[in-house]
Amino acid sequence: MSDAATLTRKADFPGLLTADGKPWHYLDTAASAQKPQAVIDAMTRALGRDYATVHRGVYGRSAQMTLGYEAARKRVAEFIGARSENEVVFVRGATEAINLVASSWGMTHIGEGDRIVLSTLEHHSNIVPWQMVAERTGAQIEVCPLTEDGRIDLGALEALLTPRTKLVALAHVSNVLGSVLDARAAANLVHAFGAKILLDGCQAAPRMALDMAALDCDFYAFSGHKLYGPTGIGVLWAREEILDAMPPWQGGGAMIDRVTFEKTTYAPPPQRFEAGTPMITEAIALHAAIDYVDALGPDRLFAHESALAQQLRDALRGLNSVTLFGPEQSAGIVSFAIEGVHPHDLGTILDEEHVAIRAGHHCAQPLMDHLGVPATARASFGLYSDESDIAALLRGIERTQRIFG
Repeated sequence: MSDAATLTRKADFPGLLTADGKPWHYLDTAASAQKPQAVIDAMTRALGRDYATVHRGVYGRSAQMTLGYEAARKRVAEFIGARSENEVVFVRGATEAINLVASSWGMTHIGEGDRIVLSTLEHHSNIVPWQMVAERTGAQIEVCPLTEDGRIDLGALEALLTPRTKLVALAHVSNVLGSVLDARAAANLVHAFGAKILLDGCQAAPRMALDMAALDCDFYAFSGHKLYGPTGIGVLWAREEILDAMPPWQGGGAMIDRVTFEKTTYAPPPQRFEAGTPMITEAIALHAAIDYVDALGPDRLFAHESALAQQLRDALRGLNSVTLFGPEQSAGIVSFAIEGVHPHDLGTILDEEHVAIRAGHHCAQPLMDHLGVPATARASFGLYSDESDIAALLRGIERTQRIFG
């Protein structure tokens, strides 16, 4: 058994059991990760004995909660290699982070005839906000194609770039194919034309070591619930000088300096972009999730999940009527199709076997069109996954093939 196999800690995750106490083979981590008990405990304490609002209260518990909330911001900054916690904006999720950039930075810096470059494999959350910007400004959307094995084609990206390119928005890791972008190489190409680059890090943050300086991107977005934390919180990282120049996105309490009916002045980032009562308990639980992941080591997580993905691909390749999508080496995500079996039917039968996969277009319909299928089945691994999950999936697939054979 490889060193990567020692990462599995199923007992830490109460969600990995069925209602009657049997193992639940959860292979849908790319959609949302199960939560370790440490995260559940942190959120329970924050909602209970420790709860108070932040930033405004002068009483002791409010001051302590404020310290905890801001400590979470600092922990995120450390985890992703940010220069300062002032570069970390808490949002509801990666979708909100990308919309924030599109509405604030995009509507300020992108105009008629300018170009926004996306790729074929993007999640809808990294397509639709830019379409909205293009519709409002008269900018053009251009699409970077993929290599034959399902990676963003950097040669094609370079050919698309012009002085009119203002922003390139790409997935760091594909949520369907598991293909990993050479993010630094992409950033070098984009910056050579004076444009900015945004990376959708939803699938990278839970399974790769991150360093914003090394990536050299301008914006980075990810969600807490995929990083073994709670729903309702995500992170937008951006260079401090870029955030300083961006106008507010939403108005309300907490994001102001002074309000009069004649004029309002705004707080500096990140508070400028966090209108209203923040996601207090979620931030504290995210802190706990990052501590959990960091203790295991992101590099080891990547090796562990990639090894399981390779093992599954090798097994599926030996089955009749199975088509695999994406590169041979992926970041813990395997998408496939079985001839004559709709992915939804497969998912239903697997559920009877206590195996959970994702079946559908995975919020990536342009990629499905490119692959020539309406949907795929997707198995995605987490730090708690092991060979038993693969074995259960294969048993379920074999049963499905007998039913539809």
